[in-house]
Amino acid sequence: MPHLFDPIAFRSLTLSSRIVVSPMCEYSSVDGFSNDWHLVHLGSRAVGGAALVMTEATAVAEIGRISPHDLGIYDDAHVEGLARIVRFIHGQKTLAGMQLAHAGRKGSTARPWDGGGAIAHERGGWEPVGPTREPFASNYPLPCPLRTSEIAAIVSAFRAAARRALGAGFDVVEIHAAHGYLIHEFLSPLINTRTDEYGGSFDNRARLCLEIVDAVRAVWPERLPVFVRISCTDWKDGGWDVDQAVELARRMRDRGVDLVDCSSGGAVHDQQIVLGPGYQVPFAERIRRDARVATGAVGLITEAKQADAIIRGGQADVVLLARELLRDPYWPLHAADQLDHVVPWPPQYLRAAHRTTPAR
Repeated sequence: MPHLFDPIAFRSLTLSSRIVVSPMCEYSSVDGFSNDWHLVHLGSRAVGGAALVMTEATAVAEIGRISPHDLGIYDDAHVEGLARIVRFIHGQKTLAGMQLAHAGRKGSTARPWDGGGAIAHERGGWEPVGPTREPFASNYPLPCPLRTSEIAAIVSAFRAAARRALGAGFDVVEIHAAHGYLIHEFLSPLINTRTDEYGGSFDNRARLCLEIVDAVRAVWPERLPVFVRISCTDWKDGGWDVDQAVELARRMRDRGVDLVDCSSGGAVHDQQIVLGPGYQVPFAERIRRDARVATGAVGLITEAKQADAIIRGGQADVVLLARELLRDPYWPLHAADQLDHVVPWPPQYLRAAHRTTPAR
C-alpha cells in the first residue's frame, strides 16, 4: 500500500505526497480581493512542504460570500492578485488549488471574531439566497428563495469562476458542496423542501450539484483535475446521509470528478456531531470503496502516524489538514522526519533540516 509521502497522480498532475492544505476561511479580504495576508498564509504552507495548497472558500458571486470579508473570484480584477499567490506556490514546487463556493443562506454574516450572525446592510450586508425562505438560524438573515432562472445564473457563475481560476494559474479547482452552503442546502432534505425540479427526490436535490460539476468540467481543461467537497452526513435523522453521499459520488465520478473531499455537517444548527480523532475518515473509506472514486479524509487529523495509517490502510487517497497546519505550517516536514522519510526542504531553510548542522 502507498504511504503518506508517496506521490499520487490526478490526470496530468502529480502530487509529491498525500498531504493537502484544507480550505480555511481567513475573512481578510476587501471586495473579494486577495492581499498580502493571503500570500503569506498560503505561501507559508507551500514552504512548509504540503503537496497541494487550497485557497479558502472563494465566492463565485458577490452575494455568494459568507461575510463581506471573503475572498472572491467573481470579478476579472481578482485574477491578478491570485496569480501572484499561485506563482509563489509554484515556486516552492507545490501545486495550487482553488475552492469555488457560494454561501447561499449562510451568507451576509459577520466574521466569527466579530460575533457572527446577520450583518446589517449599512455594514455591508445583503439579502442572501437559498432553496427556500427558511434561515439557517434565528440570528441569521432571511434568504430569498431562488427562481429557476436565478439557479441557472449561479451555475453560470461557477463556470465563469472556473475560467478565472484557470487564468490565475491554479492546477485544481474544488467545488464546495458541503457545510450547509448553497449546494449542500439543495442536497439536504432537511433544508430543500422545494416542489419544482430542484426539490423532492434525490435526483432533483442533486440536480444543482451535478449541473455545477458539468459546467465547471466543461471549461476546466481535461488534463487538470476537479475535486468536490461534500458533507457526507447532516448528523441529524431524516437528513443527508452517507448512502446518498455514495450515490452522489458515483454520479460525480462519471461526470469527471477526480476526488471527493469527505467532510460532514453544517446544514442545520441543531446537528449532533460525534467528535473524535479522524471522526470523518470512515466516510472517506466508505465512498472510496463503494463509489470507486479517490477520496480525501479531513477532520481532527493531527499526528503523522495517524495520517500515514489512513493512507496505508486504504481509507483515503489524501489527507487534508486545517487547524494543525495553522498551528504548524511546517507539519509536513516534521511528519517526514517522524516517519523516516527524506523530503526536500526549501534551500533557504536547509541549515535547520538537520539539528546537528553547525551554524554558518
